[in-house]
Amino acid sequence: MLKNEGQTSNCKHKQSFSNINSAGERNTAYVLLLTVVTMVVEIVAGTVYGSMALLADGWHMGTHAAAFMITLFAYRYARKNANSADFSYGTGKVSVLGGYTSAIALGLVALVMLVESGTRIFSPHEIYFNQAILVAIIGLTVNVASVFLLKDHHGHSHGHAHGEHLDHTHTHTHGHDHNLRAAYFHVLADALTSVLAIVALLMGKYFGLTWLDPLMGIVGGVIISRWAWGLLKQTSPVLLDASIEQDYIKQITAKLEQEQALVTDLHIWKVSADHYAATLVIESATGEGADYFKAKIADFERLTHVTIEVNKPSEAQ
Repeated sequence: MLKNEGQTSNCKHKQSFSNINSAGERNTAYVLLLTVVTMVVEIVAGTVYGSMALLADGWHMGTHAAAFMITLFAYRYARKNANSADFSYGTGKVSVLGGYTSAIALGLVALVMLVESGTRIFSPHEIYFNQAILVAIIGLTVNVASVFLLKDHHGHSHGHAHGEHLDHTHTHTHGHDHNLRAAYFHVLADALTSVLAIVALLMGKYFGLTWLDPLMGIVGGVIISRWAWGLLKQTSPVLLDASIEQDYIKQITAKLEQEQALVTDLHIWKVSADHYAATLVIESATGEGADYFKAKIADFERLTHVTIEVNKPSEAQ
């Protein structure tokens, strides 16, 4: 191994991949409070006035309240433990684990909604349309206010790189705050569900189409199910250290082969929702070191933390 070329240099700083967005955290807290209050009102009103659409809207708001709580927990836990030695790459996966857990719970909520709505199609309950419509409009108003609170969903995702070492590439990345962006779209989806509830109640009141009310409950259950499934698909690969796309790996390998280097071992995995780490073992007879090959793959910006080991052909095992 070419130890004089940086392959075993000491790491002198803490690697941390976390999203810090104080404004996003504050606005999410406001939206959480609004959402929880409205959720309770809609669930109680839907139960008292017999509206499954209103219940669906209330439960749907509950799923988003859970998402907002996960977002707040991720912000605060990441900030508190950003420099903790207990986390090799920081706390970037905290929100990922929370999202996965939330997705399972949301799937159960959606199942209950679908069963209850299906039952009410065949055994309809009396609906107090005026009261239910009023509460649904209040819910929609809260959703619109929440949209404006979360409309600035662009954040600053960053790490820290200090000190001199050759075998690590650790770059700053600027992009969207994915936690806040997700919360923003949850609010939009919730507003859509409120509109569906209002439409169902109006159609039932003026045209006698009461079957639309439980149907909108089913629609709400399907929306939550799709969101839960999508969240599971997004979070599972990160938690299981899934690799990056094979085409991306092939491009990296081809780039190094142009420098007469043979990649004998390569691993790429996510260390947070937005950052990839990579370790490479290279066989090269040109005498170039890790720093040289690191520079050659610097254009692959999705790799935010890279460790390279260079061996001579005779040292390959």
